[in-house]
Amino acid sequence: MNDLADRFFAAVSSGDAVTLAELYSPDARIWHNDDGEEQTVAENLRVLRWLSRTLENFRYEDIRRHALPDGFAQQHVVRGTLAGYGPLEVPASLFVRVVDGRICRIDEYVDSAATRPLREVAAAARRHP
Repeated sequence: MNDLADRFFAAVSSGDAVTLAELYSPDARIWHNDDGEEQTVAENLRVLRWLSRTLENFRYEDIRRHALPDGFAQQHVVRGTLAGYGPLEVPASLFVRVVDGRICRIDEYVDSAATRPLREVAAAARRHP
């Protein structure tokens, strides 16, 4: 399970959508506590590509990973630099369900106050494409 998790987080931080698509089940769903919405794989890949382009020095630190019977849980801090805002730190926890070696569900819990700068940058980009 650690290999899958290592590959997943390396692909997220580098914006490697091809690897991420291979690691996800085609019908996987990704849920976030800050908006209560479920994303499809395509929707999630679009957000993750944007994140890897938007954050300089995007990385996962302070990682604590725990094996679960059907996947893994990981606590970490996302760190990077956001243009116009400076250093960004987002504490997060993910519960990842794996079936047949592929990720079929992620439930992600983030500190919504810490993601405010990202939401502001995304909103500005939608207003001024």
